Amino acid sequence: MPVNLSLPYYQDYLQFHFILAHLGSQDTTWYRYILEGIDKKWSDRTNNAFSQNYLNLPPGDYSFKVSGLFKGRWSEPAVFKFTITLPWWKTWWAYGLYIIIFGGLVWAFAQYRSKKLKRENLRLEEKITRRTTQLRQSLEDLKATQAQLIQSEKMASLGELTAGIAHEIQNPLNFINNFSEVNTELIAEMKEEIEKGNLDEVKNIAGDIAANEEKINHHGKRADGIVKGMLQHSRTGSRQKEPTNINTLADEYLRLAYHGLRAKDKSFNATMKTDFDESIGNINIIPQDIGRVILNLITNAFYAASMPSKKVGSDPEYKHNPTVWVSTKKVGDKIFISVKDNGPGIPQKILDKIFQPFFTTKPAGEGTGLGLSLSYDIVKAHGGELKVETKEGEGSQFIIILPA
Repeated sequence: MPVNLSLPYYQDYLQFHFILAHLGSQDTTWYRYILEGIDKKWSDRTNNAFSQNYLNLPPGDYSFKVSGLFKGRWSEPAVFKFTITLPWWKTWWAYGLYIIIFGGLVWAFAQYRSKKLKRENLRLEEKITRRTTQLRQSLEDLKATQAQLIQSEKMASLGELTAGIAHEIQNPLNFINNFSEVNTELIAEMKEEIEKGNLDEVKNIAGDIAANEEKINHHGKRADGIVKGMLQHSRTGSRQKEPTNINTLADEYLRLAYHGLRAKDKSFNATMKTDFDESIGNINIIPQDIGRVILNLITNAFYAASMPSKKVGSDPEYKHNPTVWVSTKKVGDKIFISVKDNGPGIPQKILDKIFQPFFTTKPAGEGTGLGLSLSYDIVKAHGGELKVETKEGEGSQFIIILPA
């Protein structure tokens, strides 16, 4: 028998033949066998001198054992060992080759992905560069548009002020004209008294002329202040903070807003009430900017106050009297400027939107929706706050809080 027989993987169809050699009479011989690794127990005894057919044996080491029964005694098993080898693609060196090939494929895929990612990164960087350039241009355009909108809003508010300014400036001009005419008459009288030699009367007339000149000077400065305020309101470019009497500023814009609305609508009428804290003195602000905020709040207050109150429908005896209150107060290191009206109030559902750009409750063509938004930004730029308190059917109150 071959020793250490090794069969290839495809020679897996086997049958074993055997014979018990002995000296003596030829009685019937019985056999039993087992293929370790396949059979779980010895076969039944048989007088056939061959085993069953073993089909599709898997690769591995095997031991075939066979024993013969002669005269009531089983012989020692004869053992035949053999091996069925693995196919080449299941050998260790094949698995090593698989690992090398797999590693090579992974490396090649990684290189491919890396190059692809680099190309995609380059494309993304180019896109980001283009988008950044576009965003910068858009930001510049947005800033330019914002500046134009701010200037448009300023000019719109200046337009609303024009009638009020004309009314306000007319008063000092009337005083100047009247006192100038009186002085002309007094000078003529003084010449007559000089010719008469009446020096006492000349001195009295001269005193009257001097007093009138002081009044002319006072009202001239008043007109000059109104014009300067108008020019400041429309001025563009950088502005500087300067000490400003907030009471005078609020009172001036209250009257200008009122007369401006009166000029646009002769039927408009409202009660104005003020309560100014004289202890405030001057505060450091940009007067044209804070003046614009106060003007916007007062104009809105007049607009709201002129709207019918909800109380009219609930109480027939109630007569709505449009009223706007403007007050100032110093509390600690804070200055409070309040503009209050007795209009219908602001509905809760839109209260969170009133400071948003372009939001307005006015009819189309009557409001840009920028007034409160710009006012909010101006107050914030001064380190302050702009708050609102409202109750439907009773009115609203806007409060500017500035550092003292």
